[in-house]
Amino acid sequence: MTSKDTHGRKWSRRQYLTGTVAGVAGVGGILSVSGAGAAADDDPTAQYETVVDIVDAGADPTGGEPITPVLRDHVGDNTLIEFPEGRYYMDEQLRFTGFENVGFVGDSATLAPADYHGFDGPQYRLFRLGTSDRPGRDLRFEGFDIDQSASKTGIRVINAEVEDGLLVRNVTVHGVHDSGTWGPGLFNVTDPEGNGLVDCFHAPDGAVHVDETPNAGNMWRGATGFGINQHHRGTLVFENCILGGFPDNGLYASNETGQIGVDGGHYQNSGTASIRLSGTAGAIRNTTITVDDDPHDSAGQHAIRLDRGEEFTIEGVDIDVPEPNGDAIRVMNPVDETIISNTEISIGARPNNGIRLDPETGAAVIDDVTVDIDGSANALRLLGSDGGAVEVSDLRVTGDAPGSTLRHAIFCERHSCEFTGLDVEQHGTTRRRGIELRGADYRLADSEFETTDTPIVLNGASDVTVENCYANPTSDAYSLRITSDSGAVQLSTNDFPAGVRDDR
Repeated sequence: MTSKDTHGRKWSRRQYLTGTVAGVAGVGGILSVSGAGAAADDDPTAQYETVVDIVDAGADPTGGEPITPVLRDHVGDNTLIEFPEGRYYMDEQLRFTGFENVGFVGDSATLAPADYHGFDGPQYRLFRLGTSDRPGRDLRFEGFDIDQSASKTGIRVINAEVEDGLLVRNVTVHGVHDSGTWGPGLFNVTDPEGNGLVDCFHAPDGAVHVDETPNAGNMWRGATGFGINQHHRGTLVFENCILGGFPDNGLYASNETGQIGVDGGHYQNSGTASIRLSGTAGAIRNTTITVDDDPHDSAGQHAIRLDRGEEFTIEGVDIDVPEPNGDAIRVMNPVDETIISNTEISIGARPNNGIRLDPETGAAVIDDVTVDIDGSANALRLLGSDGGAVEVSDLRVTGDAPGSTLRHAIFCERHSCEFTGLDVEQHGTTRRRGIELRGADYRLADSEFETTDTPIVLNGASDVTVENCYANPTSDAYSLRITSDSGAVQLSTNDFPAGVRDDR
């Protein structure tokens, strides 16, 4: 859907935000992202004391003269500035802070930024609306196309820091960001009780590495798609947004507090991660993430990376990484709790993991997940003997991954983990195996394994129960191997046609 497809939708800012982000504390406090569900707004201008037609106020709608001086003269509290159809040239930023109830609404309006050398003053932003020490309250920004198709253009469209009531929607950036300055959006909700929504903000063409721009040497890597930083405290939802490949990150939330929701949309080919979250709680739902190119020679490109925080949910997500250059989902230290459910992951032939939990992460639940993996890595990699317990259910692993680098589809060092309803088919070459358990206190039940080599390996594991499982290797190997340093193992009602090798 293009921005023009959605520009005609009119919603009350407050109703829209209420329908989208109210009542975010779900079960266990994990962020719950709902759909829009907003009521129609018959007359959005009624929300403002003053309504300004920017052309009537003297702005040039042909793109000939810069409009920032006119904006500066007319922006104010309880003011809506309307942009009729036209092209509006900007060669300096509009800065407005500490405001109450301000709106900027375009009707088939295009903003055309000056190139890097022609921009006057800070070369980073078109609109700076609120700052961390002087945030605004109740901001509407919607209905704009941004033309950065000219050489050496690309700029932050909006830098918005508000206490509450942020609504940014139906913004489309056309063209590759090749100026080397900041990426299209930064958003912070500074009040812990405040809410914000970024809806249908599209920047599908991404950005080039800063070394290929006139700003070379002044940034590391280059632009981030959407930024959320340490000043965010409230709840912020990104709904149906699109980001192409950015050299730093795609959507990057580096906040230590506050909640972030990502609902729908498509994120693709950014460096480090296409979606990277921190904060008190976060959710990624019904989103598609693709890694099929490395346009910036990135050292790694995780589809999703969770850096730190208390509770994160990944649900209904489709991750396709035919050219993997990082894990599909990586959970970093110290994330306290993670839930991954109803998610499909497809990984190409390079050896990168499907889901990786780093050694000091907390408890996790992984349910109803499919991983199709063709590279010699783990579909599920659970590191750290001191990490939290993990419950894995209804995990399906398919694909042609060989065992040449990492032998096992599932690798677990953690204690007190439960695996039920696994369906693992790994027919790749070079001794591909099913699951290896290295800790203590496991239950493996109601699962089926068909692998090239030994399907189940207990390597120094103890207090293990394996029940109602089927495990069949296609080569000359055992169904189950128990190493000499393993402890107690209980086997019950299993079907192991290739037998058990017990070296204890």
